[in-house]
Amino acid sequence: MKVTSIIAAVMGAIIRVVMAVAVVYVIYRGAGICYEYGYRIFTEPAISTGEGRTVTVTVEPEMSAFDIGKLFESRGLVRDAKLFVLQYYLSECRADVGPGTFELSTAMTAEEMMQAMVVEKEEEGEGSSSGGGRGAGSSSETANPPAGGAASESGDTGSDTQGQDTESGDGTESGAGA
Repeated sequence: MKVTSIIAAVMGAIIRVVMAVAVVYVIYRGAGICYEYGYRIFTEPAISTGEGRTVTVTVEPEMSAFDIGKLFESRGLVRDAKLFVLQYYLSECRADVGPGTFELSTAMTAEEMMQAMVVEKEEEGEGSSSGGGRGAGSSSETANPPAGGAASESGDTGSDTQGQDTESGDGTESGAGA
């Protein structure tokens, strides 16, 4: 009876060691895969080098980031649609990307594609008081900012009519004669 209990104890110890090694291996492999994927988010190169191939894509308003990623993957613009989704959500220009038809190249990175897909929102509303929310000097008193989207600090935009005085965001006044 003593021999069987010794064999059972040894077998139990072996099984526990094998299970611990298996768990450590799975964690190690999982961490390696996560690191590689995370690294690719910020360093994924373009599909091709040089000039690349130009592809026309149409992004619809109802498309999600994953739908755009699948579209780009099917057109050969990105290698992995899921990776594109992560790149999209971590991109600085995510809020400005909008629907439309775009000419993209296989020589572009995902970030460059998103920059090419930025839609100007200042052109939608004329005389909007927010001025695009850019800069502390924007004032709602400026009726039509220049095409750049922000009024100049001095108030002299070149479109000022008949020498009217305007007040800039810092409280100073400037006029046509100033």
